[in-house]
Amino acid sequence: MARTVWDSSVGKKTVMAVSGLVMLLYLVVHMIGNLKIFFGSDEFNHYAHWLRTLGEPFLHYEWALWIIRAALVAAVVAHATAAYQLSRRDIRARPSKYVHRKPRASYATRTMRWGGVILGLFIVWHILDLTTGTVHPGGFQSGHPYQNVVDTFSTWYGNIIYIVAMLALGLHIRHGFWSAAQTLGAGSRTRDRALKTVANVLALLLTAGFVAVPVGVMTGVVS
Repeated sequence: MARTVWDSSVGKKTVMAVSGLVMLLYLVVHMIGNLKIFFGSDEFNHYAHWLRTLGEPFLHYEWALWIIRAALVAAVVAHATAAYQLSRRDIRARPSKYVHRKPRASYATRTMRWGGVILGLFIVWHILDLTTGTVHPGGFQSGHPYQNVVDTFSTWYGNIIYIVAMLALGLHIRHGFWSAAQTLGAGSRTRDRALKTVANVLALLLTAGFVAVPVGVMTGVVS
């Protein structure tokens, strides 16, 4: 039965919607945590340490964090796989491009696929930069996330990569939240305007919240 659901377009869209909402919830929590950097290094480093001790003593050190990471990886893989397969199915259904584009298609709608690719590449860079320290500038300091963030956003390319990715994220959320609501049956004539407003507000708040960190470093508010 699971295979039958997955093979259908409706099933893939449902997987995309549910996995997208899981990632959206994580992004809201992650943004709030990131904003703690404006309260100083002690506050931010303490928050990072708390994440690693979450669930103790029932769970061992960092176990809860790894459970969250595993769930996110599963959500990202499911989301990307469903999106790719739906895209290929759409291309096979109409091998030649439309002569005229849909006039009401928004910029976010037309760039959802490229936005997903940009975000996928950004996730890899972000992990290599601030989790493993592989591409981190200035010497990665394990256990000192505040200084690592400042190091990253003290470089011009770190700011460009992050800000471009966050703008792509905003567009992706703006269209993705609306699509998820329609897929899961939440849309209706009476709720459509409210759902569009929620999608726009979420996209704006998350983009502004994430971009605030590199801007804070660039302006010297965070140093």
